[in-house]
Amino acid sequence: MNYRILSQEELELLEDDLKAFLIVNGVHSDEWAEMNKSNPVKAVELVELFSDTVLQKVYDQVRFIEHRSQKSCMVFHLLDDKIELISINANSDAVDLTTPDSIHEALSTNAKSLSIFRTEKRYLKDRAAEIHEMLEQGCVNSSEAFWYQLEKVV
Repeated sequence: MNYRILSQEELELLEDDLKAFLIVNGVHSDEWAEMNKSNPVKAVELVELFSDTVLQKVYDQVRFIEHRSQKSCMVFHLLDDKIELISINANSDAVDLTTPDSIHEALSTNAKSLSIFRTEKRYLKDRAAEIHEMLEQGCVNSSEAFWYQLEKVV
């Protein structure tokens, strides 16, 4: 398994896709029900393979992610060969960087209490594996518009 097994909720949302995946792999509904009873290890292996397939497709499409806390906002642009980062760090406890409004306010009224930098790095591993790790560490999907607004500031 490359990433993680999808949650029950995710699997329910992708139920039709899972059924199609199972059929492509030669497992029809009756066989699937029997496999879950008689060979649950094999059933879990198929769900793991399906999960990896789904997550690989998602990670291939992800272009922007971010991580926010009260004192920092990091936005990542995930290119094919490298990751670009714009980071805003608060040097004061009075600054909050957890919401778009508070980030805008900090940039407008407390810019002197912020340190802003931009950097980039090549992927150390497979692109999808690095994205998976970043998401597991608390990053969430972000937008191209947010990236380009921050880029104007830098």
